[in-house]
Amino acid sequence: MNLKLILAAIVVLGAGAGVVVAGDMLPGGNGAADAESFPTATPGGEGTATVGSDGPATTTADGASTATPPFGFTIDKIEKCGQTCRDVTSTLTNQQDATAENGTVHTRIFAGRGTDGDEIWRGNEDVGTLPAGDSYTTTRQVELSYAEALKISNNDGWITVQTTVETENRTVTFTDERKVA
Repeated sequence: MNLKLILAAIVVLGAGAGVVVAGDMLPGGNGAADAESFPTATPGGEGTATVGSDGPATTTADGASTATPPFGFTIDKIEKCGQTCRDVTSTLTNQQDATAENGTVHTRIFAGRGTDGDEIWRGNEDVGTLPAGDSYTTTRQVELSYAEALKISNNDGWITVQTTVETENRTVTFTDERKVA
């Protein structure tokens, strides 16, 4: 197997726009099979999160009003922690005018385009209470086995990252497809 393919997959998994990588490292094995159900909300379109918004509206060039997403994500830093491992530091920001209570971020990564493919990584992070305008930063490890990297290769280098932010008052799901190899 091409080591560059594996490393490229790991780096892009952590660096995708709109992706929070959270949760404990789930190396290989049975992580997806034993995992509990994954909450999702229907996004307004691929890669968007339009399920409710308490944030301010913005106006586009054509005069249409679009609501600010309730949450924002950034990838702050990616550091190598092994041959197929990366420590990924990411930040979740509450962009609403109200406090987000009992927040949890769930992230799944699938080999291929869409969420029908093999789930190759899953993690979650309890965020708790996040006041309006505040941020939560965490560092987690993303590590794929060689078999999981092969699944990406067998899907023409495509992955799908699905991240759900779940709070007491709303659930928002972001989906991002990327060709990583």
